[in-house]
Amino acid sequence: MSNMDPDASMPPAHRFGGAYLLALWQTLCMQSSGKLKWLLAPSWGDVAFAVRSAFAAGLSLVIAMGMEMDSPQWAPLTVWVVAQSSRGESLSKARWRIAGTVLGCCVAVGLIAALPQSPALFFGVLACWIGLCCGMATFLEGYKAYGLVLTGFTSAIVATGAIMQPDQVFDIALSRGTYIVLGVVCEALLALLFMPGLHARARARLKTRLDAAQALVRKRVDCLVEGHPTTELDQSPLLSELTAAGSRIEYDALEAGGYGHMADHARAALAGLLVLLARAEGLATLKLLPADKVPTSIRKDEWAVREHVEACLTHRRGDHFRFRIRSRRHALEAVENGVRACAGILVGWLLWEVTAWPSGPTFMSLLALVYGLLATRENPVVASAPFFRGAVWCVLVAGVYVTLVLPALNTPEMLVLLMMVPMVIGGLAACNPATAGYAFSFNMFLPVLMGPNNQGRYDEVSFLNASLAFLGAVLVAGWTYRTVLPFRPDSHMLRTARWSSRRLQGLASANSRVSVYQWLSGNADSLVRIMRNAQGIALPRRNAFARQQFSGMVSGMHVILLRELALAPTTPPAVQRALRAFLRHWEHDDGTLVTRQAASTARWLERQVAHMPPQQQEIFEHALVSLRLLACAQPVDLP
Repeated sequence: MSNMDPDASMPPAHRFGGAYLLALWQTLCMQSSGKLKWLLAPSWGDVAFAVRSAFAAGLSLVIAMGMEMDSPQWAPLTVWVVAQSSRGESLSKARWRIAGTVLGCCVAVGLIAALPQSPALFFGVLACWIGLCCGMATFLEGYKAYGLVLTGFTSAIVATGAIMQPDQVFDIALSRGTYIVLGVVCEALLALLFMPGLHARARARLKTRLDAAQALVRKRVDCLVEGHPTTELDQSPLLSELTAAGSRIEYDALEAGGYGHMADHARAALAGLLVLLARAEGLATLKLLPADKVPTSIRKDEWAVREHVEACLTHRRGDHFRFRIRSRRHALEAVENGVRACAGILVGWLLWEVTAWPSGPTFMSLLALVYGLLATRENPVVASAPFFRGAVWCVLVAGVYVTLVLPALNTPEMLVLLMMVPMVIGGLAACNPATAGYAFSFNMFLPVLMGPNNQGRYDEVSFLNASLAFLGAVLVAGWTYRTVLPFRPDSHMLRTARWSSRRLQGLASANSRVSVYQWLSGNADSLVRIMRNAQGIALPRRNAFARQQFSGMVSGMHVILLRELALAPTTPPAVQRALRAFLRHWEHDDGTLVTRQAASTARWLERQVAHMPPQQQEIFEHALVSLRLLACAQPVDLP
């Protein structure tokens, strides 16, 4: 009997059903394990970041409670705000956070002092100030934008916290600033302990990043030399890699010790790769890329890139090289961003005014904070949805702790020990792109909703009021982003196309100061930003936009080269006059007239080059190539 199949006595239908259920269960387990890989099988780097950040948040909370601070939960919130997987990002974000906090506290004290008994005027001025900060942040990059936004919502947090006791505004501002500094110091201390050998690893990572970018561009140039057909949309992944590498350079340089020339040479190397790519595309268009020999202009670009990479990784005394590039920003986007934030603050104040909600100050503080956190996102509408889901998870977990865990504790150390579990899980979720939006709100607001305090604890009613204020703030912010001048990728794409066309004509002006690097980098950044948010736009329209943008990038580079040659004192007067005449046509005409002018100027210049000295021929042959390419350029209209 022991050798018999235990399922032999079962009817065939039952055996089939059992096998089906087992297979279904195994399939579900495999699917869930894939989705939960970030939690069940994380990398060592993700574990190190999660444990480090959770421990830093717990340490800041213990210190804040040991110092008898009135709202110690703001210290771990600061830790999660500045905590980044890259040490350079953390350093950059921390310094701008401290600067924004100091300025925001000063503005809050001034608002309370100037308008203590005029609530309507007070909130009107506060809404305009926050809208101004959010709008101006649109013109900044990286954590500089975050620092300006932080100034606005810090003003709101301090000012609304002092509404009921305006004579204590200075003390409240001082305590908020203390929480910020404490959180930054704790995160920095733990990062130093967890990251030995930071400088050497950062230099190695920077070299790897630059080498990878060179390899990608070299591969693309090889494809062009070999004559492989590609579309303009194929450039988007490559430009995305170059743009992402450019955004990481500042942080790598900070980690590597940050002597001044490092980031500048690295930026110049990436900009040189863009020039190399655009030049190769133009030569391929004219079929001037021979398979047996790389043109001299391509070799010179490659040599310049290698020089910058070497200078980036080698410290040289007396190196004063500086290289800065600013990506382009729409003024209309800045106005819309500011108007949305201003309208949201006014809507929040009206809700408080009409309902006389006792948790109104908390609601207004959190509303300003949510606007600050979402204002610098490329698409706040998309970012607000996972932010709200993370907020819901935050309320649920905090509710369990407030009702079941906190009543049984009497020491901050035990509280921090038990909080490590959700905080480490939140840290792991922050490292996973699919769950990072959830972790964004979960990690920061979990300590805030739990409200640990030396003098007491949240009761259920206080917790529910605080949770309702938090969820209400997230919902109002999300509603504002969806209804008040909502961000639309298609209209943004059309504005970018019009802006590129206007700027392309303006490049021919003798008064223009736009360099080749600035033109290529700004357009590449705009193209990458739009392609990231254009998934809902029809593919033909995306293709047309990518074709227009990349064609404009290549044409603009050659217009700038011709402009510089026309202004050079070593250029023969006859060539200067011919180039200036063509540039005037380019600046004021469009369509077939300017292409005919480019073709006729190219034919005239070809005759002149034949009689030039050998040392001048190479220079003006490059100008001849530029004119021929501009003669082939055709305007691209978006469907």
